[in-house]
Amino acid sequence: MPVTRIVTGDWARGREIEIIEAVQSAMLATLKIPDWDRDVTVDTYSETQRIVPTGRSQRFTRVEITMFAGRSIEAKRGLYKGIVRNLTTLGVPELEIKIVLNEQPLENWGVRGGAPASEIELSFKVDV
Repeated sequence: MPVTRIVTGDWARGREIEIIEAVQSAMLATLKIPDWDRDVTVDTYSETQRIVPTGRSQRFTRVEITMFAGRSIEAKRGLYKGIVRNLTTLGVPELEIKIVLNEQPLENWGVRGGAPASEIELSFKVDV
């Protein structure tokens, strides 16, 4: 049940769905989440609305993923590589992609009517 926020420049306006699908498909492949599990947003900013790292362009893209704790380092490596591979096909230079994972224990998620995720039957494995 990842919650994903993608932050990038205004070059991406009109291409938001492509960007969402690029990140979502990497999560499906590596985290083994179900296809219906989608909570992804794209925020685009002009160059006057954000500061990017020195030497980077307005294509600099940050992907923030908050997810259940428990994925292996192998799954995380695959996720990073998959996101970079998919975003570069959309014109984002690989050195201008930053991915930040925020892992939370299941009891910190209120889902399905307000139940802690640790108390419900998930339809997928977290420990991939």
